[in-house]
Amino acid sequence: MDEGTNYKIKDIKLANKGKDLVDWARSRMPVLSQLKNNAIKERPLEGMRVAGCLHVTKETAVLIETIVAAGAEISWSGCNPLSTQDEVAAWLANEGYSIYAWHGQSVEDFYWCIDKTLELKPTLTLDDGADLIYRVHSERKDCLDEIIGGTEETTTGVHRLRAMGNAGELQYPVIAVNDAVTKWDFDNVHGTGQSTLDGILRATSVLLAGKTFVVAGYGHCGKGVAIRARGMGSNVIITEVDPLAALKAHMDGFSVMKMDEAAKIGDIFCTATGMIDVLTGRHFKSMKNGAIVCNTGHYDCEINISDLEDMAKSIRTIRTDNEEFVLENGKSVYLLARGRLVNLAAAEGHPSEVMDMSFANQFLSLCRLASEAKSYQNIVYDISKQQDSELANLKLISEGKSIDTLTAEQIEYLSDFSAGT
Repeated sequence: MDEGTNYKIKDIKLANKGKDLVDWARSRMPVLSQLKNNAIKERPLEGMRVAGCLHVTKETAVLIETIVAAGAEISWSGCNPLSTQDEVAAWLANEGYSIYAWHGQSVEDFYWCIDKTLELKPTLTLDDGADLIYRVHSERKDCLDEIIGGTEETTTGVHRLRAMGNAGELQYPVIAVNDAVTKWDFDNVHGTGQSTLDGILRATSVLLAGKTFVVAGYGHCGKGVAIRARGMGSNVIITEVDPLAALKAHMDGFSVMKMDEAAKIGDIFCTATGMIDVLTGRHFKSMKNGAIVCNTGHYDCEINISDLEDMAKSIRTIRTDNEEFVLENGKSVYLLARGRLVNLAAAEGHPSEVMDMSFANQFLSLCRLASEAKSYQNIVYDISKQQDSELANLKLISEGKSIDTLTAEQIEYLSDFSAGT
């Protein structure tokens, strides 16, 4: 480990490789780059101190430099023990940014890093999974007086924070970046879909064509995985607890059944629900020999690894991020990335192009809080439709696309309730 006055990372000598990765990401994130150029002149975060708890990837580094260009101080930790790209962490440390993150942390390391970022006494927080915000509300209440607002990146975190708000426990306003259309219909669907399959292939090199691929959950992330798996030639089964989501999956042409039935016929299983115990002992027992299981939800609780370990008579690492559990019945089940986010733990996370919009939303939400948070209640707020539309338009322009605009007559027609047959 390398440790300095404002960082603790794996190896500072990885900084040059990290620079190349960040340069690549920056070249693929034109919207955030434009916002950074504007921020250098306008300094909308002047005087703000931002504590971030977000996957330390090449895309996150572009977000960090944008926040700092806008006038803020930052201190950063990773939001998952296995998702940090050590080369990127090294580049951030070498550039003078405050960073506490490395791949392969223990749970104790994870929270130590969060606590180190809080030494900044932040005025704003940026979260992915709400671990930072919950830490402030539980173990580090001394920070609450300084914090005026926060943002949340992912579905699981938004669920936690809305529950806190409903219980009257949330002590400052939070903007649900995850719930923006320019986030969940793109990052969650296209980003998760592509990067999850990328992680599975890196960990297994298995042929997807002809396999029975079971996706647990048909939210935005599950839908993205299902679409991509079908595109690679897999026969896709969806398991759900929500009748509306299940009906959508059925109408989209996927098979729908209970996990107890899918467990008997699946070759590859991927959980994307945000719920505990989606795959448990009874499922492992009925799986085919050679079944592959992984998770692309935020936490590692969707696959009951304790059940799998208890049932195993032997465990060995077959290749990086791929463990074989030989069960008492003689069958082998292969667990990827220890049940952590397979797209980040076994691959590089979402492509830069799609994170361009998500992180632009993060940046604009921090700017909104810096100027408006004092008038907000301590609840979870959505991103405005105007911001969503403006970002979508910027992304279209960056992709060389243009759209039509309504004429004056068409605008008038929209509000003319007398128009009919």
